[in-house]
This record gives sequence, structure tokens and C-alpha cells, in this order.
Amino acid sequence: MTTFIVLAFSMACGWKLGGLTVISYLALGAMGLPVFAGTPERGIGLAYMLGPTGGYLLGFFLAAACVGYLAERGWDRKWHTALAAMLIGNIVIYVPGLIWLGSLVGWDKPVLAWGLTPFLLGDLVKIVLAMIALPAAWKAVNRQKLEPT
Repeated sequence: MTTFIVLAFSMACGWKLGGLTVISYLALGAMGLPVFAGTPERGIGLAYMLGPTGGYLLGFFLAAACVGYLAERGWDRKWHTALAAMLIGNIVIYVPGLIWLGSLVGWDKPVLAWGLTPFLLGDLVKIVLAMIALPAAWKAVNRQKLEPT
């Protein structure tokens, strides 16, 4: 559910708080705290971050900044622009994730079958859930939805 949190939180709070929150999450993980999925079994700290999911972790920060930036420019005001912002956010997560994964395991391996296709349906469900949760998230962070002028 990390992508759900990254997208929904950034959409509700904007790029600065969203990006800072993800940077803090990554810093905690880099220090060795077990904040990432599969830790400590799959390693902790920088060892985990340099593994197959490292590019996706970078993508979380980039997506938080991107989605938060779009939300601050009104993309959170209508369902179709909010959907587009979150789809863009997912792409921003996948691009560095797949590049890192392919570089790590080799491009002769089924990189898309390992790092993309198994997650597409779940990510679409998380985007829909994030869109449903967005009004509650605005209330939680005391941000009012602004109507376009």
C-alpha cells in the first residue's frame, strides 16, 4: 500500500510536505530501521535500498513531488485530473524502478514481467481508493478543496 500512501498523501498535502515525508521515510530506511517491505529478511538500510526495489524507492520521492505539484495547481479539483495525476505518479514510480531493476538483474531477464505487469491491477485499485479517500485526507490535513473560479 506504499504507492497508495505516497499518492494520496501528496495529493492532499502538496509537493513540499509529500516530498519531505517520503525523504524522511527513505532516511529512516537508510539508517537501518525496518520500514521497507521484507526487512530485515531481505536486508536493511542501504543494502536493501541498493537491491531490486531501490529504483522504486527513488520513484516514491519523485512521484510525491510530482503528484503534490500537480495537486497544488488544481489537478486535485476534478476526478479526471486527479486520476491523471495519480496515473502520472505511478509512471514516475515505475520508470526509475524498472530502469534500476533492469540494470541490476540484466535486460535479458523478464524485467517487465517481474517489475510491472504483476502490479498494474493492484495499482489501479489503489488509485481508485486514493481518489475515494481524498476528501477525508483533505479534512485530516485541514485543507479545503477549492472550487475553480
